[in-house]
Amino acid sequence: MPPSDHNEFHWLADGRQAFKRAMSAIDQAGRRVDMEMYIFAADASGRAFLEHLVEAAKRGVTVRVLVDSFGSITLSDSFWQPLREAGGEVRWFNPIRLGRFALRNHRKLLVCDDAVGFVGGFNVSDDYAGDGVTHGWRDLGLEIRGTAVAMLSGSFAASWSNAELRQPRIPQFRRSRSRAAIHDSRCDLLLSGPGRNSNFIQRQLLNDLRVAREVDVMVAYFLPTRRLRRALVRVARRGGRVRMIFAGKSDVPMAQDAGNSLYGRLLRAGIGIWEYQPQILHAKIIVIDDNVYVGSSNLDTRSLQINYELMLRVKDTKLAGEARQIITDDLRHSLPVSRDSWRARQTIWSRLRQQWAHFLFTRVDMYFARRQMKLLR
Repeated sequence: MPPSDHNEFHWLADGRQAFKRAMSAIDQAGRRVDMEMYIFAADASGRAFLEHLVEAAKRGVTVRVLVDSFGSITLSDSFWQPLREAGGEVRWFNPIRLGRFALRNHRKLLVCDDAVGFVGGFNVSDDYAGDGVTHGWRDLGLEIRGTAVAMLSGSFAASWSNAELRQPRIPQFRRSRSRAAIHDSRCDLLLSGPGRNSNFIQRQLLNDLRVAREVDVMVAYFLPTRRLRRALVRVARRGGRVRMIFAGKSDVPMAQDAGNSLYGRLLRAGIGIWEYQPQILHAKIIVIDDNVYVGSSNLDTRSLQINYELMLRVKDTKLAGEARQIITDDLRHSLPVSRDSWRARQTIWSRLRQQWAHFLFTRVDMYFARRQMKLLR
């Protein structure tokens, strides 16, 4: 666990390890457990987490769970009855109603006693409970101990109070709260949400890419803004190394098509592209020189401009080296995409699919999201 001043970090290499360590932290909590989740399923993994949360509440720990109402749309509210009876609290983020369904909380966060925190791409579902190779989706997370945990705790508190999305002028509210607690030594908590000029994740990525020499990206969904695409291309054209692992298998095939529409210009710039093969790729990790980004955000339009997201940026040489080793190991399970191989699989039908998917995610989705943002003001 390499230190970064007053913080320690531990990689959660797969879902089995992430769930085990998270449940252990809940069991050891003595004062408070805060969990924020996009998808919480009523399967074996969900029931196991519920049992640990209930036991924590029974021994007097303050337990609060915030679940996105769209991401967990199949989860009945009655599922939480045992936790409520034990004294825990549960809130649904942005309860689904006409005119506001597009604004979602995609964050995944667990904080126990302000002593240990967990961030990453893992939702609570059996889909994430494997090793990402032989079974279960491929994902990653980070366990944090130290002063940075207080930032995570403060961020949860802001989301908890904002669950109903009833505050006036949501983008301005969110920006003021996120700016109040974004930096801790070499560790930054980067938040995003709906509204113009509100994306600290993209802003920091652009700052780091301006001087980057080595960039490694492994994300489930790739459809970044034009500014980010240009920044990545510039790194490669000035002699930097850029490696990217995308999903060979995706739970959202249309999102995969949208990302594929960008391959040509990236490959022409000299950017290396691989596609992960064994399982569905769901990880969200970016390494730019000695800066590591890990959390809930993909590099796509929805994560960067619509969803409420959370990324931890850590400047630490050792942690960056470990992250690059993880990505290098995953290259063994990935197929390289060359310009020739990409052109060979392009058909008229595939191009039409890619163009339609790109239009849907960058235009139609954004149109409805912006209309709903106006209704909340």
